[in-house]
This record gives sequence, structure tokens and C-alpha cells, in this order.
Amino acid sequence: HRTLTHLQQRGVKAGVVLNPATPVCVLESIIDVVDMVLLMSVNPGFGGQSFIDSQLAKIARVKELIGDRDIKIEVDGGINPMTGSEAVAAGADILVAGTAVFDGGDYRKNILALR
Repeated sequence: HRTLTHLQQRGVKAGVVLNPATPVCVLESIIDVVDMVLLMSVNPGFGGQSFIDSQLAKIARVKELIGDRDIKIEVDGGINPMTGSEAVAAGADILVAGTAVFDGGDYRKNILALR
């Protein structure tokens, strides 16, 4: 809380990251001092992992906790055209895609598929 407040007082946008096993309740005491919540939809460590489906409900819970606050939800891990659409439907504002963009070499086609 202190670090997030310190950043915001200096005009810096502040964000927090929740790994798949981190419960949404950890946000309750800091939600008023964050600008972005990054939800990892895989366990961090390496690219090419599959999206953990249980994270869709977590995205929706974070969206509900945010309410009408101007806080962005970013989702990273296992994003492809299908999981990306599901994440956005659950409440994601920003998607991070690696393998879905670079796999096969046709970056333009892959990016268009994500949109």
C-alpha cells in the first residue's frame, strides 16, 4: 500500500500482478490505489503455456471488485484468438500475447486473428 501510494502521489501509474494461485481478496485493501491489475493466466516462467481456464472467473471477480473505478485489467499467458475473446468477455481490457503473435512467422495474420 505504501509503495503504491508513493507512486501515485508522484504522478506514476501503479499496477499489481496476481499469479494464478493468488486470491482476488488481496486486492481489497489496495484497490483504491492501483491503476492496473495484471492477471497471470499461466504460471510465470516460460512462453507457450496453455491458458488456465479458472482464470476467467478470476477476471470477472476482479472486474466486479473494480466497479466503476478507472482501473485496467491486463491478462498475460496463453492468449490466443479463443482465450483472448473469453478474457475480454470476462472483463479484460488489455491482452498480452507472445506465442500467438510470433508462432508461424506471419505476424500480421496472427495479430489480425487476435483482434
